[in-house]
Amino acid sequence: MKVAFLVAPEGTEQVELTDPWQAVRDAGGTPRLVSTKPGRVQAFHHLDKADTFEVDQVVKDATVDEYDALVLPGGVANPDFLRLDTAAVAFAKGFFDAGKPVAAICHAPWTLVEADVVRGRTLTSWPSLRTDITNAGGTWVDEQVKVCTGGPNTLITSRKPDDLKAFHEAFLEEFAKTAKGSTKGSAR
Repeated sequence: MKVAFLVAPEGTEQVELTDPWQAVRDAGGTPRLVSTKPGRVQAFHHLDKADTFEVDQVVKDATVDEYDALVLPGGVANPDFLRLDTAAVAFAKGFFDAGKPVAAICHAPWTLVEADVVRGRTLTSWPSLRTDITNAGGTWVDEQVKVCTGGPNTLITSRKPDDLKAFHEAFLEEFAKTAKGSTKGSAR
């Protein structure tokens, strides 16, 4: 399974990138770092600079067809930068249009709000996004992880780094279903 990790050139919460990335690798998948610019992205530990990571592909050159699933790491600045980039927003929306699973944690649903794909969906996030999600037509819940199959694809969301273990378990289960060719976006 090939999984796109979409991030901005800076502002990604490092643990929300590295932990899911390792979970995909440990499950035998191939994670790829997709960003709006080539080179390296600057991750953060909250507001402090952390490590940098090499970009595998620029979003304007990426297609949804190349990937089986999408992971959107959080960080306050990361999704705020992404939602201003039309190619990044279109790329994220493309996974919904194609019925492919998307996993988003913390502030990452801001990108999904911009893509207009939360309407009618139930999801969780960092609590400060509640009003944005509600105003965009989604239903916000305060849960460790939420798997929503009430749309064209499966949407897996979590609130914060403390939820990473549950987040990994949920998205890996859903991604495995896609890899095996099971029905995507069906109710269960």
